[in-house]
Amino acid sequence: MEEMQKLVKILNKYAYEYYVLDNPTVSDKEYDALYDRLVKLEKETGVVLFDSPTKRVGGEPIDAFRKRNHLKRLYSLDKATEIEELKAFDKRINKSEKELEYTVEYKFDGLTICITYENGKFTRATTRGNGTVGEDVTAQILTVKSFPLTIDYKGTIEVQGEAIIRLSVFEEYNKNAEEPLKNPRNAVAGAIRNLDPKVTEKRKVEIYFYNVNYMSEGKLNSQTECVEFLRNNGFKVHPFLKKCKGIEEVISAIKEVDNTRKTLDVLTDGAVVKINDFSLREELGETDKFPRWAIAFKFEAEEVTTILKEVIWQVGRTGKLTPLGLVESVELAGATVKKATLNNYGDLIRKGVKKNSRVLIRRSNEVIPEILGATEYYEDSQDIEKPIECPYCKTALVEVGANLFCPNQLCEPRIIAKITNFASKNGMNIEGFSEMTASLLLEKFGVKNFSDLYNLDKKEVLKLDGFKKAKTDNLFTAIEKSKKVDLASFIYALGIENVGKKTAKDLAKKFTSLDSLMLASKDSLLEVDDVGEVVAKSIVEYFTNSQNLLEIEKLKELGVEIEEKKNTSTQGVFSGERVVLTGSLESFTRDQAGKIIEDLGGEIVSSVSKNTTLVLAGEKAGSKLDKAIKLGIKIIDEQTFKSLIKT
Repeated sequence: MEEMQKLVKILNKYAYEYYVLDNPTVSDKEYDALYDRLVKLEKETGVVLFDSPTKRVGGEPIDAFRKRNHLKRLYSLDKATEIEELKAFDKRINKSEKELEYTVEYKFDGLTICITYENGKFTRATTRGNGTVGEDVTAQILTVKSFPLTIDYKGTIEVQGEAIIRLSVFEEYNKNAEEPLKNPRNAVAGAIRNLDPKVTEKRKVEIYFYNVNYMSEGKLNSQTECVEFLRNNGFKVHPFLKKCKGIEEVISAIKEVDNTRKTLDVLTDGAVVKINDFSLREELGETDKFPRWAIAFKFEAEEVTTILKEVIWQVGRTGKLTPLGLVESVELAGATVKKATLNNYGDLIRKGVKKNSRVLIRRSNEVIPEILGATEYYEDSQDIEKPIECPYCKTALVEVGANLFCPNQLCEPRIIAKITNFASKNGMNIEGFSEMTASLLLEKFGVKNFSDLYNLDKKEVLKLDGFKKAKTDNLFTAIEKSKKVDLASFIYALGIENVGKKTAKDLAKKFTSLDSLMLASKDSLLEVDDVGEVVAKSIVEYFTNSQNLLEIEKLKELGVEIEEKKNTSTQGVFSGERVVLTGSLESFTRDQAGKIIEDLGGEIVSSVSKNTTLVLAGEKAGSKLDKAIKLGIKIIDEQTFKSLIKT
């Protein structure tokens, strides 16, 4: 009983911080673990404390908003995290030997919104609140453009959706925000439950609709019919809706959701499984909290909180210092996390990060996690001091905007990063070359410049620990092979500040030769797509630096041949096409497909817009495909692509 009382107290504290203050101090994963423990104890004892969070569907409405009763009670969903729990759910509700028909949808991680219409006109919007009473957010929702103000249905109706902020919108917002938002879920909750509708409008909230909660006239018979009704009445509905015969097809659909959700521009945390037939739903009914005919399958959390113990500073090839947080070991998305990044010193200050504070971190796409912000401070929390000298070479740092730079070009981490970038796959493509190799060659042979790689003595390299004959032969073969390089790869290899892979390709296409690029004026550089003032300045400064010019000449003298970019704007099956590639292809890598398209007269562009003329969509294509469909852009699959390139 004592443990239950403690759990109730802490869970109610966390719920208050999340739902009322919009300022969560723990992650969903931690909250769910405590919640599940309380549920287990309640089942074992048969006792449910009066203020137990298991009695509640959601947080209570905040007093600043007018309260509204829903036309029909809203339920939250029971959840599963294991396949066996899904099978148990199916077995529990399936009283016959026939396979049940289910639907599977994405579970978006946002804020539930109910919108009411009377006589075909929008009348009000409310949050879910406690399931019976919600907060009136009509003024805020009126700023959202993803739902209609009038519909064809003329009775009284209440529709349900999930308010979200797209990941791209969230990232763009945080670039200039005085106080960065922790994550899209928290951002949308704060946007809607804000007394100033201008805040909602600024954050570009959208709503995906998925349910008709109440209708005074007529009847819907299934989830698929419900979604079609919403779509036909002008509501924004996500295109993914799988109809499944039996639980095995449900499991297959959930695996598809898990594989594709990271390609979406929307935060998702699971899949929603529902009985399709509404008449069967009525038979099954509801418990005090959950409908018996639906369940949410939640994927492993990608966010968690932990304690930041220390911050160390890393130096990149441009001299920029990046803070790296050392955190208390924590499990996140199937990995043990001990380190997490921040962008720069300014980012560290804006996010309120301190030593010995609790921080929220996110891990996605198998990269090192990022610190999203501080959630809680303690008595021993300390401000992080701004470094005044480089931690490696002790040179006085230079501050430019939010960033700190080491101006010493001979600083070891800068040299190692520069040489590693030069040898990388997108650069000179020296196979088997790594950061460790660069570090060892610097230490043993003083390899500081690109040209030093082509002056290495094979006999001396063979003496290094770990460099047996086969490995050494492979390295020297790769170095020799790299001497023939295309213009775009060479531009990338130089490591010009702010020039990445795409910009390097665009520059190669525009100027066709290295000499032309080296002589390019700022104005001519600004004519290249995505090259602005900052990038143009970086390029001009690089090619007016006498040391850089001398290094390029040395490379040429050592046998490096830079192939000029041939103008492919002549004829070809993709002539005049601006093509976006999305999803994975079976027979080609994206780079291979892109090169084929360019060789056949096409232009590869990175994002879908009204100027895009064609989309090549492979497996697991995500938001780019959705946008292309919306804009009516021509879409081809891999089979069509293969047939086109053979003609």
